Amino acid sequence: MINVNNVSLQFSDKKLFDEVNLKFNPGNCYGIIGANGAGKSTFLRILSGELDPTTGEVSVAKNCRMSVLKQDHYRYDENEVLETVIMGNERLYQIMKEKDELYAKPDFSDEDGIKASELECEFAELDGWEAESEASSLLQGLGIGTEDHYKKVADLSGAEKVKVLIAQALFGKPGILILDEPTNHLDIKSINWLEEFLINFEGTVIVVSHDRHFLNQVCTHIADIDFGKIKLFVGNYDFWYESSQLALQMMKDQNKKKEEKVKQLQEFIARFSANASKSKQATSRKKLLDKITLDDLQPSTRRYPFVGFNIEREVGKEILSVEKLCKTIDGVKVLDDLSFTVNKDDKIALVSENELANTTLLKILSGELEPDSGSFKWGVTITTSYFPKDNSAFFEGSKLNLIDWLRQYSEEKSESYLRGFLGRMLFSGEEALKNVSVLSGGEKVRCMLSKMMLSNSNVLMLDQPTNHLDLESITAVNNGLRDYKSVLLFTSHDHQFIQTIANRIIDIRPDSVLDKMMEYDEFIEKYK
Repeated sequence: MINVNNVSLQFSDKKLFDEVNLKFNPGNCYGIIGANGAGKSTFLRILSGELDPTTGEVSVAKNCRMSVLKQDHYRYDENEVLETVIMGNERLYQIMKEKDELYAKPDFSDEDGIKASELECEFAELDGWEAESEASSLLQGLGIGTEDHYKKVADLSGAEKVKVLIAQALFGKPGILILDEPTNHLDIKSINWLEEFLINFEGTVIVVSHDRHFLNQVCTHIADIDFGKIKLFVGNYDFWYESSQLALQMMKDQNKKKEEKVKQLQEFIARFSANASKSKQATSRKKLLDKITLDDLQPSTRRYPFVGFNIEREVGKEILSVEKLCKTIDGVKVLDDLSFTVNKDDKIALVSENELANTTLLKILSGELEPDSGSFKWGVTITTSYFPKDNSAFFEGSKLNLIDWLRQYSEEKSESYLRGFLGRMLFSGEEALKNVSVLSGGEKVRCMLSKMMLSNSNVLMLDQPTNHLDLESITAVNNGLRDYKSVLLFTSHDHQFIQTIANRIIDIRPDSVLDKMMEYDEFIEKYK
């Protein structure tokens, strides 16, 4: 258990948190959410003891070991992979080293024997004899085979190093797990394995993630950082989001009878309880949901951008045909005889594990790259709009403010119209006069989406549109593309984003292409 008592944190004249009082209990998983800059990672640093609060204290139950996911991917480069995982339990690793040093002594004394005996007892109490087996099992679950376990960490790829650090955090049955963005750089299989591990984990889990599917799978509670306060809510991310929207609707409509609101709440909770995944964690979540009353729901003060795409004309019968496309990048063939036809109402997710294949295809279709061979043809009714993964060329070196930047792409040039448009994307007042060269990654994404919304195109192509966005913006983009009435081709790492938008999956593999008319969950179950 972790107790947070009257914690406040202030940097110069900015107060991030004020009088936070929370309890984090064993058996639960807490998702920490908040807008970019709200202080999610900073709060984790306070919980882990890395950062002292301005006021208050964080207390951890006695003899409860805390494990924190490390972010320094180069720290263990000189260590072997298996050894690095075992280092997750510092005391166990220290005992192993002390034992080795003692037994290596040429003049092993009676005193050394007594010390060795004491270490052996503590080693056994910490399950030391199972350490290598447990570490190996964690690594294999995350997709790192036994052939790599005795390599140096430096010899692994960046994504593999992340997996080693996750295995290190999970090792040794800690009482408390603190994880900051654990799914970054993980493949689908590794994420699924991690979800299952956390669902069955008996300790306390506190996690920050932008992956809504992950939060929905593992979280029993959501801790929302909003306006300097941290409020705790029962349920996963979707439950928090929909209940906060429901509470906001109820607050706006005070004329409804309370009985009607209670009935609406009961139906809402019943729906979420029925849809919970079949795990012991979901079962306990259902019991918690059943206890919720109307007063437990509170509207969120979080602001969501408006993302909505209109079309000037509907697509005709011919949309896009791709014939035997080939493309080699830096000596590696990333597209090889790729052929497919796009039909009306297709919302296609490109899910190749080779991200360069997805990006290269979209660049060719948008006209940014030429294929080495093969061809593609757009229908005569088609107008396209493209969201590139790297949007830096649209902003670097520009001296324009947001209004003038957006004016380049708008038929309506008036400042009032452009300000209204920017306001819906959360650029209001003086923010609309900022120079675009100083925008954050998330702000640039919102600008690019605004540019696309002005085009009214009937085919949209988007390469990783949720990168750099907070959960509110991801939700808004997700809803906007889900409601779009025409053709989409897109890539994303966001499981829920793909599942709720795509009706067709194209997986470009090294020696084949899988092209299936189905939802993403079904595709994963059958083909991943």
